[in-house]
Amino acid sequence: MTKRIPRATSALLFLLLTLLLAACGQAGAAPNASSADQPASNEGGEVTLTLGAYTTPREAYGEIIPLFQEHWQEQTGQTVRFEESYLGSGAQSRAVVEGFEADIVALSLEADVNRITEAGLITHDWKATEHDGMVSDSVVVMLVREGNPKGIEDWADLAQPGVEILTPDPQSSGGAQWNVMAMYGAALRGHVEGYDASEEGAREFLKAVFSNVTALDKSARDSITNYERGVGDVAITYENEAIVGRQNGQTYEYVIPQSTILIENPVAVVDSYVDKHGTREVAEAFRDFLWTPEAQRIFAEYGLRSVDPAIAEETAEQYPPVADQFTIQEFGGWGNVTQPFFGPDGIYTQLIEEVQAEQ
Repeated sequence: MTKRIPRATSALLFLLLTLLLAACGQAGAAPNASSADQPASNEGGEVTLTLGAYTTPREAYGEIIPLFQEHWQEQTGQTVRFEESYLGSGAQSRAVVEGFEADIVALSLEADVNRITEAGLITHDWKATEHDGMVSDSVVVMLVREGNPKGIEDWADLAQPGVEILTPDPQSSGGAQWNVMAMYGAALRGHVEGYDASEEGAREFLKAVFSNVTALDKSARDSITNYERGVGDVAITYENEAIVGRQNGQTYEYVIPQSTILIENPVAVVDSYVDKHGTREVAEAFRDFLWTPEAQRIFAEYGLRSVDPAIAEETAEQYPPVADQFTIQEFGGWGNVTQPFFGPDGIYTQLIEEVQAEQ
């Protein structure tokens, strides 16, 4: 026999269920609300900012973020909570395009920001900011074991038989693309002994180096982690990775080639997502905070060369000069590099297929 629920009890249960559903609907609507539904500033409240970054400056952001949180609290009374994601720059860029709703991206190279722009998610001129949108610099260097047992002094030494090399995969890592362009550019400029200063000579040198590469990791940080575990003789990487590793007790050394490329790291607000989340004001404030002397000193502390001329001069003793430093403009900028080098028929893509076929 079915037990009947009294009418009053049934009405009460219906009311409670209605209220519960209404509350759930309000909670579920918040993450997808438009900027018109959410105030850009909520004095005395809390806001969440999502940072999508490449892997190598993780430690620097670990100190910069608390400083910004304190600064924003004092300025607005609002608490900023950060959600942070660190991946290889190319992988992070693709994740944002595919739906990872980062409010601000801090990536390894301009081409990865351009991918987000081309997807329609960044709609403003992100380079019309301080330092053309670049927040830090570095150079490509070579990590070697303590005492440099393989005698690595310059790029040409990487082509020697028996040298085991680590470098990340250019398909997922911005750092890897910088590595390729550093070596190719040095050879093209006549600074790799034994190879002609021509496109053919530069390509031959790249092929010789990648014939010695033992692993193509997803990110620069993954590559260094493997190196620290004892894999390989040499790791091609950012100067700041070498400096941070030594700060943390690693005994490896690093060699700055006589000719290497200036790495320029961009930051940009992602318009579609900040407008969706109602976080534009705080996202732009965080971006701008990265160019303050306080933040630039922290970048310099963790091995990144400052884009602020005053801080660069202040920290100059930490960073040896490069005899022949060039920029990506040597090749016409990333817009003229990405497909010709890393596209399906690109120079790197073809030579790595040749190397793999011969192994």
